Amino acid sequence: MDNHYRFSDFELEEEFRGMTLHPKYFSHETHLRLAWIHIRKYGIEKAIDNLCIQIYNYANHLGANDKFNKTVTVASIRAVYHFMLKSNSENFKTFIGENPRLNNNFKELLAQHYDIDIWNNETARSSFLQPDLLPFE
Repeated sequence: MDNHYRFSDFELEEEFRGMTLHPKYFSHETHLRLAWIHIRKYGIEKAIDNLCIQIYNYANHLGANDKFNKTVTVASIRAVYHFMLKSNSENFKTFIGENPRLNNNFKELLAQHYDIDIWNNETARSSFLQPDLLPFE
């Protein structure tokens, strides 16, 4: 079980926004959970705005500004949203259990949308690149 479950949704959102979340709690699954929290609370577009700013700030706060990738961030939020539209889950643990591809096959999932290597593309790091294969819903 991922360590982020020690926090309620409210606590996780607040700790992350305030940049007080210890890095050991920020995993890929934590990123997905934050997307899930923000989409439910603010809607998809505001979730994208919020998390792009917060993840960028968090990475800079940790001195890891080279880790932020806007395309991957937006694509991950859109992927979570896609699966949320098909789910009736009331909590993240159930949601991620229903959709393990988000956690276990994430790169392959995004490869269905992008022909280019968004992970290592400098433009993708600083700007959102629209999918060139399959658009997001």
